[in-house]
Amino acid sequence: MSASRRSGATDELGPDGPEPEPERDAPEDSGGSDLLAALLDGMDAALCAFDADGSVTHWNREAERILGWTAAEAVGRHGFAGWAVREADAEEIEGRLMAAMHASGRQVHEFALLTKNGGRVLVRTQSAAVRGPDGKPAGVYCAFSEVHAQIDLERSIALSEALFEDAAWGVVLVDADLRPAVVNAHAARALGIGRTSALGRPLGELLAVGVEDLEGALTHVLAEGAPPAPAEMWVSVRTAEGEQRRCWRSGFVRLASPLAEEPVPLGVGWLFQDVTEAKQGEQEAAVLRFRVNQLHRAARAAAECEDPAEAATVHLDFALAGFADHAVIDRVVGGSRGDGDVGPVRLVRIAATPAGAPGPSLLTGAAGLPVRYEEGHPALQCVERSGSVRADAGSVPPDRARAWALDRQWPGDAVHAMCAVLRSRGRTFGVVTFLRGAGRSRFERVDATYAEDVAVRIATALDLTGLLREH
Repeated sequence: MSASRRSGATDELGPDGPEPEPERDAPEDSGGSDLLAALLDGMDAALCAFDADGSVTHWNREAERILGWTAAEAVGRHGFAGWAVREADAEEIEGRLMAAMHASGRQVHEFALLTKNGGRVLVRTQSAAVRGPDGKPAGVYCAFSEVHAQIDLERSIALSEALFEDAAWGVVLVDADLRPAVVNAHAARALGIGRTSALGRPLGELLAVGVEDLEGALTHVLAEGAPPAPAEMWVSVRTAEGEQRRCWRSGFVRLASPLAEEPVPLGVGWLFQDVTEAKQGEQEAAVLRFRVNQLHRAARAAAECEDPAEAATVHLDFALAGFADHAVIDRVVGGSRGDGDVGPVRLVRIAATPAGAPGPSLLTGAAGLPVRYEEGHPALQCVERSGSVRADAGSVPPDRARAWALDRQWPGDAVHAMCAVLRSRGRTFGVVTFLRGAGRSRFERVDATYAEDVAVRIATALDLTGLLREH
């Protein structure tokens, strides 16, 4: 038997014949046979081949692993009968395999083969004709694998296809250079870009905010592996309407090549789901719980104050926590103002938070001098409308923002304002103004509701102050 036969491969299909006489190019032929044997033995799929008469001519190591028969035991046998298949099944199986010699394309079949120790293995085969130099069928090759392994492969492929086509969450494969290599339809919509447009681009071109956190997570996964739990990341996505802030619950898996002896990172699989609405709902609920608790604590503390004016400042101090940086209380000159009263509105500042270091609000206005508010000031509008008024410095340089605040008799670092009217017993007693610096967001509608709740309590305290003075 030739070297190629011993290794499970021959130079051409057909039974053993007389050994050829050595020729000058024998070393090259031997090298070709060794290369063919190495290629066949290195295949992941089991492979055998038959000549035109049905004799086994090739048998690689994967076929030996699955069935237990060595190449020396398999090559040269006629068909599978009596050793690789049961006698009762041999005719049908061999007929189906050899039929591929005269058919076009590959033929796929499933049947049971026998192992050397007598067990049975269900395999899926792909067989096709082998053509000779004249183009006529010279035999059949048959690649086969265990059905469960094939099914696992097909499931993996089907899963990949489903993830990149029909998944209800974003899936992005990021290469080792942290650039998207594959993007599914959901992820493309979340990023506001086409699936092909995102490929190969730096993440900084896809996200306006949050790129550093995302790249840090991807780098960690490449080096250390997948984190034990999903991570929630806030990012800003560029859209036609401007930047949109989103929260993505993200999971990461490291991708390694199954063909390498040692794991070689191919990149990271990034799966994410938009949970912005849920997170915003959680945050709003947490803020609401905190504010209700603050109102409760303020009411209990104010109940212990003998002076109602002091109780007003207690409500103000409790309201500031987590809500604003500064606050002032302005009272209407004369004590209160009815809905039918006419004439200009004049306000006296009776309490304010310290402009420098933090501390409790201070009672002021003993002299009763009106605050120099210009016409159209938000506090004056608040009294005239008997409703809340919001004001902002806008997107201006810091020096202009400071001038905006000082012109309105507010601390210089204020850029956002919320004025809430102080009403009690159908009369207006003044205005409470909450102020935020540049490090905070502008006041929203939900903030106005909270400011109005605080204003009701302050107004009640100021009303009680006037009643006590009358008596």
